[in-house]
Amino acid sequence: MDNPEPMTDEELAEIEELANAATPGPWYVRQLDDDFAMSLVAISTIPDTALGERWPDFDPSEIVAATLVQQPRYVDVADERWDENARFIASARQDIPRLIAEIRRLRHLLGANGHRTAAGSPALLNPSVVHHDADGN
Repeated sequence: MDNPEPMTDEELAEIEELANAATPGPWYVRQLDDDFAMSLVAISTIPDTALGERWPDFDPSEIVAATLVQQPRYVDVADERWDENARFIASARQDIPRLIAEIRRLRHLLGANGHRTAAGSPALLNPSVVHHDADGN
């Protein structure tokens, strides 16, 4: 996405609905072991203990997602970015609501100053679509 279209208020609301419907955060990355004592990288509702618990010595109801399950090998991304993906997913649980709030805050500030996009929403990242009112604001 080199030049993405500005996000509409409806799109922002859809993202917020998805975030609100997800398991409450915060989420954490946990390094666990599966039933064959192989690496299991998971996103969890509780912090990692640094003990590398082996199944069934951890509560599976605390696991939101996994980025690596080796045995049986059914969660294993080809680029081997299990840890990076897990950190991104866990961080997104806290970051997405913050980003939504920041977008709304900035739109409010821009709207208070009279700046609007062609669609009528407060202008954001693309100054070429800013329209001024009759007074040049």
